[in-house]
Amino acid sequence: MRNTIYVTSEDAWLRKDGANLVVEVAGAERGRAPLHMLEGLVSFGRAGASPALLAACAEAGITVSHLDPNGRFLARVEGQRSGNVLLRRVQYRVADDGPRTVPIVRGIVAAKAANQRTVIRRALRDHGATLGTERVASLAAAERRLTDIARRTLATETVDGLRGVEGEAAAVYFAVFTMLIRVEDPAFRFAVRSRRPPLDRMNALLSFLYAMLGHDCRSALEAHGLDPQVGFLHADRPGRASLALDLMEELRPVLADRLALSLVNRRQLAADDFVMEEAGGVRLTDDARKRVLVAWQERKREEIRHPFLDETIPFGLVAHAQAQMLARHLRGDLDGYPAFVWK
Repeated sequence: MRNTIYVTSEDAWLRKDGANLVVEVAGAERGRAPLHMLEGLVSFGRAGASPALLAACAEAGITVSHLDPNGRFLARVEGQRSGNVLLRRVQYRVADDGPRTVPIVRGIVAAKAANQRTVIRRALRDHGATLGTERVASLAAAERRLTDIARRTLATETVDGLRGVEGEAAAVYFAVFTMLIRVEDPAFRFAVRSRRPPLDRMNALLSFLYAMLGHDCRSALEAHGLDPQVGFLHADRPGRASLALDLMEELRPVLADRLALSLVNRRQLAADDFVMEEAGGVRLTDDARKRVLVAWQERKREEIRHPFLDETIPFGLVAHAQAQMLARHLRGDLDGYPAFVWK
């Protein structure tokens, strides 16, 4: 599992020195890393890079991504596309074949609902005694509905129908998401999921973590020869990495949502770690963003037992494992795509 470098200083300059990436701020070196140890380079804001570094990254397969301070994707610099053209052609054919697409989408939607349910179950198990009777009742009702939704995917025979089921699961989950926030601070109240821009602190944190997860999912798919633009659950749209969004659905509750709740509930983030912008959006401060990135990298190093592979791997490799199994399914090596269900 190679590393991703995150550059958060807007006045940073990135350059190549021999076989190393060097980060400079105001003319002073702030860090360096061997290029052969890197998988990705993510910069926020207006960080610049030398042509020599961009060429070296393209040649080494290191993707350079530019994001705005909220983590919203702006642009990518990458080298020649790798991967098996035969695998991509199969991917495109399957994406246009409803009967072959439905089992893949069914697994993704069922896994997402099951993982959302597990987030709620863990909250009830670990903190049910302190949440209060009303909150526990609401969370338990949502847990039962998500269980029912996961089961109903088995009887849903179309992609459009499964998209509707996925939307219902999201509505149930986010309706009680605020009850998972144990900090008694009005600043962290969560009413509804908002994206562009995020309209409150919790949405800003979720959006930022989803952007990090999206970067990792896209890189995993490309590493295994798949086209991240052509998905199964998410419809094709110019500029949208639909397959990366598909893969994200299974992993959002596990990696992003749980981390966001932990950072807030453990008071690792406070209300003044966010900036309220004049246009109405909310974003993390520079210092808070760095702390979230450190927590994100630590979360990816935690080990789990993969339910299908029955092997212990870091969380950061789950996206790669899922991308590999999707590629094997499309090639015909696996009868079905085993979506990731967290236990």
